[in-house]
Amino acid sequence: MQTKRLTPYLLILPATAFLAVLFLVPLVQTIWLAFSQGNAPSMANFQRMVSDLNFNTALRNTFLLTLFVVPVQIALSLAMGSLAMHIGKGRETILWIWTIPLGISDLAAGLVWLSILQNSGYLNSFLYGLGLIERQQAWLTYQTPIALFFGIAMAEIWRSTAIVMIVIVAGMNQVPKDFNEAAQVFGASRWTRFTKITLPLIRPALQSALILRTVLAFEVFAVVYTLGGRNFPVLMGEAYTWQNTNQNYGVAAAYAVLIMVISLVATFVYLKAIKVDPERLP
Repeated sequence: MQTKRLTPYLLILPATAFLAVLFLVPLVQTIWLAFSQGNAPSMANFQRMVSDLNFNTALRNTFLLTLFVVPVQIALSLAMGSLAMHIGKGRETILWIWTIPLGISDLAAGLVWLSILQNSGYLNSFLYGLGLIERQQAWLTYQTPIALFFGIAMAEIWRSTAIVMIVIVAGMNQVPKDFNEAAQVFGASRWTRFTKITLPLIRPALQSALILRTVLAFEVFAVVYTLGGRNFPVLMGEAYTWQNTNQNYGVAAAYAVLIMVISLVATFVYLKAIKVDPERLP
């Protein structure tokens, strides 16, 4: 009897040890590095981080990018998921095509959009060919901050919407067809069935998708660095700069801790705002 009770714990012991070594140990080291100066506890790294000229701009850009990209991706994923659920033959092929960007690294995705948006890129060539512009337009400079923001946002939306869509489609697959068929018999429109049946029943998937995508949005770096460089500072980019350019690992760790805290707060908000009642799920 005692052996049976211990069996589940023994089975998860290797995975737990693996996570402890590769996650918990670096986490503790990073926190100590952020809250220490030399060998003594100190807030000097956070004070230097907050006093940095790029801190406020990086914080603002990170939040603006997250607040714009995440809702757009959720809306697109819901639309794409709903469309996929109504497709019969060829549905798997369409879903496969939609998930192609997931096979491209962040840096490669940034380079793809750089080839489109740079001065001699495809966008300027296309607009010039249509006669809409007379000379090359600069889309990715500090002189065009709005164009730079939307260029980065478009690249990030294209690159990672499939992550959200996969979670949403998985949730939609769990909705019993009988519910929608019964509502259709009683004359409910497609929009009514979506808002009254589908959305409430995919709350767990929606909650997971929001948490996952928001956390990843706060960690965005490669696409931003490729398209904007230092013209569009973000929190993760500042952590990279302090570690590799300034060789100050304490301030870099402070940025990492800040990003972690923001992500945890966002997760807590989503868990409270989108409550899941297991008894109301199919």
